[in-house]
Amino acid sequence: MTDLVEIRRALISVSDKSRLTELGQALADRGVEILSTGGSAKALMDAGISVTEVADYTGFPEMMDGRVKTLHPHVHGGLLGLRDKESHVSAMKTHGIKPIDLVVINLYPFEETVARGGDFANCIENIDIGGPAMIRSAAKNHAFVTVVTDIKDYDAILGELDQNDGAITGELRRSLAARAYARTASYDAAISNWFAHTLGEPFLPNKAISGVKAMELRYGENPHQTAALYLDTNRPRPGVALARQLQGKALSYNNINDTDAAFELLSDLERQRPAIAIIKHANPCGVAYGDSLRDAYLMALECDPVSAFGGIVAANRPLDGETAEEIAKIFTEVIIAPDADDDARAILAKKKNLRLLVTGGLADPAAQIMTWRQVAGGFLLQDRDGGKITAKDLQVVSKRTPTDAEISDMLFAFTIAKHVKSNAIVYAKDGMTVGIGAGQMNRRDSSRIAAIRAAEAAEAAGKSESLAKGSVVASDAFFPFADGLLAAAEAGATAVIQPGGSIRDDEVIAAADEAGLAMVFTGMRHFRH
Repeated sequence: MTDLVEIRRALISVSDKSRLTELGQALADRGVEILSTGGSAKALMDAGISVTEVADYTGFPEMMDGRVKTLHPHVHGGLLGLRDKESHVSAMKTHGIKPIDLVVINLYPFEETVARGGDFANCIENIDIGGPAMIRSAAKNHAFVTVVTDIKDYDAILGELDQNDGAITGELRRSLAARAYARTASYDAAISNWFAHTLGEPFLPNKAISGVKAMELRYGENPHQTAALYLDTNRPRPGVALARQLQGKALSYNNINDTDAAFELLSDLERQRPAIAIIKHANPCGVAYGDSLRDAYLMALECDPVSAFGGIVAANRPLDGETAEEIAKIFTEVIIAPDADDDARAILAKKKNLRLLVTGGLADPAAQIMTWRQVAGGFLLQDRDGGKITAKDLQVVSKRTPTDAEISDMLFAFTIAKHVKSNAIVYAKDGMTVGIGAGQMNRRDSSRIAAIRAAEAAEAAGKSESLAKGSVVASDAFFPFADGLLAAAEAGATAVIQPGGSIRDDEVIAAADEAGLAMVFTGMRHFRH
């Protein structure tokens, strides 16, 4: 491949015209002939830069509201022609095709149109056709053509033109070609996924996943792993990826993963009361409602003060000074909230390493979002677990009917269990978790661990009996045997919420009745692996 290629002719057609005149003037100053279209040509000419309109170059007018303007042999022949192959050079001369050395294109704002909630017709109209075709042509022929699809790469182009007397190196052309194909792939994926969502056909025969790199991370889950954060180009969602960081060190891979778990859990709770979730290793270690955000934090912290050290705190209200002061008393990695007032910001500013993120709002728990997980040789795709249980969905299966207070706590605990790694057991009382058992290979052990946490929390708080006394217990899936339920009863639980559906349901119900427990079935499980 030829290394240095001099830029004599450039084609510029951009939707985002940031820095357009700066680039155009720099090229014109080097004697580069500029071809351009529509609004790009007008912007350049208004700046006094000499431009040849593509319609004049091709001898074919723009038509169909600009849909047909660059799909022409004079354009694509100038991009695809091999300069070192005689038959190509001869064909170009015969048909009056001039070589194009530089293509600068950014595409119609399809992703932005979708994000703004554009209607179907508007989204369709913002699907670029000529742009991706030219990008792909130029990238294929990167041995001779430089293709730029990102404004951030203008500086690299201008820098090389300065260093190489108006020429671009093969190394940069190859790099930009790779970026160009990544851009068109991402663009097509966004269109495909939008169509699939709009038509209610999520599982098309081919599936593409796209994103825009937000940042490279210091490392991945462990220091020997590399990692980066990408933003979803199709359906933006309030949360850690789009949050604004007000202070603190750069986020790590684990910070981002844990903060996402915290904010998604919090967004699943009711909005009428202040709520706090404390997360450690993607599992909640304390969640609570309170009369104030400060009260909610203190109640959530009481559930497991040991695990909360070095954890993530999520709030469903703008963070205030009183709450920030309490959080600042122990080491916390990240705080995420819709906003933070001036007092909170001033208090947390003293904790230089603590990351403070604001999202502008909570995520919609009912939004139809697809999630995926890689497996060897492929990936699993499913819609987000948006299942929600209300009081009217509950089936009382025990002799004793639960009280209204127990039902309220059961629904709260079952929502939390949805966000705990399976097997999951959650004890709750008075709108706060009092013991959580997560990620065990059998449900009995999860019950025992949750009971241990409740007893240890009581001891740390100077209380004489376990926090599980008088609590309710939620299980993310059915109790296959009575032993897990009996462990909860021994810890002091008075009511149980579980999906039901075991072949031993009768045995488990009988055990609940014998222990004096109220028990309800939901008919819905929440495995989280």
